[in-house]
Amino acid sequence: QVQLVESGGGWVQPGGSLRLSCAASGSIYRINTMAWYRQAPGKQRELVASITSGGSTNYADSVKGRFTISRDNAKYTVYLQMNSLKTEDTAVYYCNYVYGVSSYWGQGTQVTVSS
Repeated sequence: QVQLVESGGGWVQPGGSLRLSCAASGSIYRINTMAWYRQAPGKQRELVASITSGGSTNYADSVKGRFTISRDNAKYTVYLQMNSLKTEDTAVYYCNYVYGVSSYWGQGTQVTVSS
């Protein structure tokens, strides 16, 4: 089992920044992929960004150039730096850990972008 705990969500004005963190614990395998997804009200959950244990990254087109995903393998933690936030970035953000066919989710953290 893997437990994921997210932090760093909150309210910010358009153009502002937030940094999300997700700490993993439990049966962590060295080779894995961690990612951030988000789900806005009335919409499906979508991939925001992912990063492999080797450091390869992938981003949704809507966040490229604004968001940066990174990880600290020694701390089993993944981060999402969100800059130039827009109202359409408002959503619950979920951390995801994948190893093989196993997938785990965090409880989610709310990000609200409004004036």
